[in-house]
Amino acid sequence: MAVLIRLATADDAPEIARIYTPYVETTRITFEEQAPDAPEIVRRMANPIHPWLVIEDGGAVAGYASTSPMRVRAAYRWSVETGVYLRADAQGRGLGRNLLAAHLDLLTLQGFVAAFATVGLPNPASVALHESLGYTLVGIERGCGFKLGTWADVGRWQKDLAPRAEPPSEPRPYSDFAV
Repeated sequence: MAVLIRLATADDAPEIARIYTPYVETTRITFEEQAPDAPEIVRRMANPIHPWLVIEDGGAVAGYASTSPMRVRAAYRWSVETGVYLRADAQGRGLGRNLLAAHLDLLTLQGFVAAFATVGLPNPASVALHESLGYTLVGIERGCGFKLGTWADVGRWQKDLAPRAEPPSEPRPYSDFAV
């Protein structure tokens, strides 16, 4: 079967939660300490401006890309934070790169000007993935999170998606675009 990238739906939430849970429980890749359940994933996906995508491989969800506001204050609304997570058996095959590339294409169409990735360090695979798609390191926050008995650094990567227009147009809902 072919690989398919599509918008995530509420029906995908249980599988998204299953994919994300090991990252929460056993790594410092995310600083969440309690894995969200499917209803919480549905709540997070409910924003019409911040798309979530899934990648299917062989008919099963193999990973997802999420979007969230970069910051809560209104002046940041043209910038977003992205995340990408794959099942362990789906890693290393280019699925994450294809998924994140499609995600960035959609965000660009919507009118966002910058995407940010926050990476718990060390994480050479995530750094390589983001840099391969044009993200550049903009800073490291040292020892800012304590998880799994250790203080951890966080790197911040940025990818510009569009020139800065003055005044900027409002980002459009992802439902305006086919994925």
